[in-house]
Amino acid sequence: MTRDIKFNQAILEGTFQLMETDPSVYIMGLGVPDPKGTFGTTLGLQEKFGPNRVMDMPTSENTMTGVAIGSAIRGMRPIMTHQRVDFFLLALDQLINNGAKWHYMFGDQMIAPIVIRLIMGRGWGQGPQHSQSLQSLFAHIPGLKVVMPSTPYDAKGLLISAVKDNNPIVYLEHRWLHNTHGSVPEEMYEVPIGKASVIREGTDVTIAAVSHMTLEARKAIDLIEKEGISTELIDIRSVKPLDRETLIKSVRKTGRLIVADPDWKSCGFGAEVIASVVEGTFNDLKAPPVRITYPDRHSPTSWALANHYYPSHRVIAMETFKMMRLTSKAQALLQELLEYRSAGPLDIPDASFTGPF
Repeated sequence: MTRDIKFNQAILEGTFQLMETDPSVYIMGLGVPDPKGTFGTTLGLQEKFGPNRVMDMPTSENTMTGVAIGSAIRGMRPIMTHQRVDFFLLALDQLINNGAKWHYMFGDQMIAPIVIRLIMGRGWGQGPQHSQSLQSLFAHIPGLKVVMPSTPYDAKGLLISAVKDNNPIVYLEHRWLHNTHGSVPEEMYEVPIGKASVIREGTDVTIAAVSHMTLEARKAIDLIEKEGISTELIDIRSVKPLDRETLIKSVRKTGRLIVADPDWKSCGFGAEVIASVVEGTFNDLKAPPVRITYPDRHSPTSWALANHYYPSHRVIAMETFKMMRLTSKAQALLQELLEYRSAGPLDIPDASFTGPF
């Protein structure tokens, strides 16, 4: 049976069911038992499972990540949460030098099944130390898997798959997604890690998006298809392993690729997607692929700067029109975009991004 619930409720439900069915699963993180429950994703867990399985965490990220990895090696399946991805930078030594290497160093005879939940994303003037996108950094490390759900269905299914996996997994959730809603089954289910989702089929252009940019792409399609352009939308959702097969198959059909990635441009995940696709479809391409990303600068605090920093659905639509040689349409949309960016603060969630997704 399915019902309509929010993204944060899907994460909470998945965590509850995992803990209820597997006593080796526990969760710890700064603010996990607090009244707000990590943006609503951990509410009521301590009351149900007690302080020995649902634990607050001191601000000693590297040490506590070592504790979690040690417990995973000994047979537990920890979920560690951080209210900002930026805070976890203090624990990279433990994850990269220990957790990610453990399986390899012991000839596949030992495992370190740990899930690191990291909340990312812009909003409300968070600035350069609280709104970074670091998926490319994590995906670069051998031994790590990285997932980024964009729907409540995937949020629950990917979490369950991640906890059951025997590898360290970084689970990145954009905070603007927490209040979106969509259809989610009541029972436990798994969404396969390493498999993209084709949300919409089309024949003219492929848009491959990840996390929050998938929502922007959905909205962009409303503008694009008014001009008779058939758009295929792919939610990548698994950054590593990357589903290159689905991407290549799509671009062989459409001949055009736009990648929308909430990350910096240089050496970013979008570049890896384009490189992978070009390697497999070079002779099928009808136009150069395009990356839609953040500029190679720090995330601003000022809304006047933030309005021009983050790409929106209008940018995706504009780049599509340029790719399809609809120059006048692209120019008109650019003018509309400039006026929109000057109208007032945009560093808050788009009111239309509520779902269902």
